[in-house]
Amino acid sequence: MLTGKTAVVTGGSRGIGEAIAIKLSSLGTNVAIIYAGNTEKAETVVEKCRTFGVNAVSYKCDVADFSAVKETVAKIKADFGSVQILVNNAGITRDGLLAMMKESDFDDVLDTNLKGAFNMIRHITPLFLRAKEGAIVNISSVSGMVGNAGQCNYAASKAGLIGLTKSVAKELAPKNIRCNAVAPGFIATEMTENQTDNPLLKMIPLGKMGETEDVADAVAYLITAKYVTGEVLRVDGGMAM
Repeated sequence: MLTGKTAVVTGGSRGIGEAIAIKLSSLGTNVAIIYAGNTEKAETVVEKCRTFGVNAVSYKCDVADFSAVKETVAKIKADFGSVQILVNNAGITRDGLLAMMKESDFDDVLDTNLKGAFNMIRHITPLFLRAKEGAIVNISSVSGMVGNAGQCNYAASKAGLIGLTKSVAKELAPKNIRCNAVAPGFIATEMTENQTDNPLLKMIPLGKMGETEDVADAVAYLITAKYVTGEVLRVDGGMAM
């Protein structure tokens, strides 16, 4: 079903993004991996993707930069010809208590996590229209659904992604472009490796952190689910029930 299609995955050099890129490659999808900093890690993921016989290329780009995203999408179009799938996974954290939070910590998180997704959707939508199809999956978080103390910036950005998802889904549905979101809970990544003693872990009915592959499986489902749009799929072990 996905063989020969092209997916753009932001934040694809590690963690959840890496798992998504590899999962889509295993399904026959060519992958354009966008990363912010570590070229070596990005190239390692590219090589893993290519083992499935697909085309994979990495692009260094700050998704918060509107112009840089436009230029990068133009490069992707030149390299791949068309794009049918977009996964907005790029995200950062700048956790801290509200009363102590710097303005820059709030702005940086919103710019990357929320505006970055808008920038990608804005510039890739013309390619979807040309292809007469499109599937967008935004990686939100259960923090955006229930909030989390010490993460007002992160939770706001992820809640904003849910609103963006539903608005894009309604606006682009007539063009055969679907937009959904995945809301992970505690997933074992570099971002959560210092959270093993977090009391919130005891609130997970399944009693453990999830794996990056669990999120990748959910993304693959939403990409192939032709009659699902505007949905938010929790992958959280039941934490936010």
